[in-house]
Amino acid sequence: MTFFTSEYECKIDAKGRLVLPARIKSQLPEGDSQELVIRKGFEQCLIIYPVVEFKKVFSKISGLNEFNEEYRKLQRNFLSGVVSVELDGNGRFLLPKNMLTYANIDKEVLLVGTGTKVEAWNPTIYEKYQIQDPGELSKLAEKYLNE
Repeated sequence: MTFFTSEYECKIDAKGRLVLPARIKSQLPEGDSQELVIRKGFEQCLIIYPVVEFKKVFSKISGLNEFNEEYRKLQRNFLSGVVSVELDGNGRFLLPKNMLTYANIDKEVLLVGTGTKVEAWNPTIYEKYQIQDPGELSKLAEKYLNE
């Protein structure tokens, strides 16, 4: 089972490649370990999925009724921001320039494990999305984990 957690400070090399940290790479499902799917996040970040996890999301999106205008809009905008990449022998993969621009990522990138996927952030932008008040985190946990 895929189980990504923690934060990892990484660097993008001059060619736009990112080395996947060993802890993240070790959590990739067997057989899919060389292929990842990247999509533009709802926030200004990139979402990195193992193929098996993205297939679950794709199934939901592609299963929407194509005759519904809102569903088509969601499918179009969601899937147009998706790319498949492969890890090279050194555990690196190329982040497309348009995706780096979208997430405002230059040389520094913060990878954040969020369970079945990993988010790639510009560290400064990521800070804006962090909860600063432990009380707020507690309230959210109570609201969503106490069901």
